[in-house]
Amino acid sequence: MTDKNTPTPPIDTVGAFVPHTPPPLAGAAGGPLAGLRFAVKDLFDIAGHVTGGGSPHWLATHEPARHTSPLVTRLLAAGADMIGKTVCDELFYSVAGENAHYGTPRNVRAPGRIPGGSSSGSAAAVAAGLCDFALGSDTGGSVRVPASFCGLYGLRPSHGRVSLDHAMAMAPSFDTAGWFTRDAGLAAQLGTLLLDGAAVDAPITRVLLGVDALREADACVQSALQAFIARKQHFLGAVRAVSLASDGLEAWRECLRIAQGHEIWQQFGAWVTATHPQFGPGVRERMAMAAGIDATSAAQAAHTRAAMRAQLDALLTPGTVVLLPSAPCIAPPCAMEAGAADHFRRRTMALTCGASLAGLPQLGVPALSIDGCPVGVSLLGWRGGDQCLLDYACVLMAD
Repeated sequence: MTDKNTPTPPIDTVGAFVPHTPPPLAGAAGGPLAGLRFAVKDLFDIAGHVTGGGSPHWLATHEPARHTSPLVTRLLAAGADMIGKTVCDELFYSVAGENAHYGTPRNVRAPGRIPGGSSSGSAAAVAAGLCDFALGSDTGGSVRVPASFCGLYGLRPSHGRVSLDHAMAMAPSFDTAGWFTRDAGLAAQLGTLLLDGAAVDAPITRVLLGVDALREADACVQSALQAFIARKQHFLGAVRAVSLASDGLEAWRECLRIAQGHEIWQQFGAWVTATHPQFGPGVRERMAMAAGIDATSAAQAAHTRAAMRAQLDALLTPGTVVLLPSAPCIAPPCAMEAGAADHFRRRTMALTCGASLAGLPQLGVPALSIDGCPVGVSLLGWRGGDQCLLDYACVLMAD
């Protein structure tokens, strides 16, 4: 593909890369991303290497991939160098970023605190400057949450707009591939390279604030977001308060728990039953929960999901964005006890469930800082409006 020298592996100062990472791959000698380095979540296939999915047991029971993710090949063709594969939560079933087998990547933006997951290593690597950008995935918040905690731009695209061919699935009707950057311009540039499918372009003329989502956040996050809106009033214009969920965000969160869990068990259940892997804390309990979801509960969740999707589509017409916190708090301390971890997860999923259930794009921007720790503001947009969100953020965050 290239006459460039093979890039040197990163010196992993934050525990971001898996021990079985493939060797670096050199990008094309020229191209729009020439000179940039990227990392890849251990969900995307690299031909000749086993995709581990954050699980050493999955790694040991599967064969090397026969093909490389088209996202990786597209980035290599654009001139970027791939430097390795990153740690993620076990089978992607967490938003904390703490892997019982591979450890917790260090969050340099909030020392002693979690990086967020499941795309923890990708976010940690970008935040630490080990690479310029990184690929992650987002099913229930796995790009949006680590972007918030690590002070990054992070896009969960419209469902289906970025290829997940030759990548591990988790819950296919929710799964998306996204990316992390330290600056808005590169995030937007990656959109022009990686977004496929039907774009629905429109100038953003209506900005809303999701007040029910805001209420899920800590008081300091609420105050910081309100101050951000006041600071950007000249650009945002009049921001109108709305409630996203007519039946409450808790109902949406529960819908996500059931619908996602049902798909996860369809994806992994046969392998779990056959191999009896030793899951880490949290993942073990959630996988057991997923195994117990019956067809009636899954059907009820599907009905709720269809109704809320229609509700959000009616609200988020082209040209409309909703502002909301990317996470309810700054990054919690590492090694939370089980009760605190469950409480954090419930609050977080109440904020992330809307885009996940409806398949809408949501872009996190590093807009807030509380006690020296970053917290993201999210722009929730209309289906197909991904590039518009990216371009809007370039201007929003420029002044």
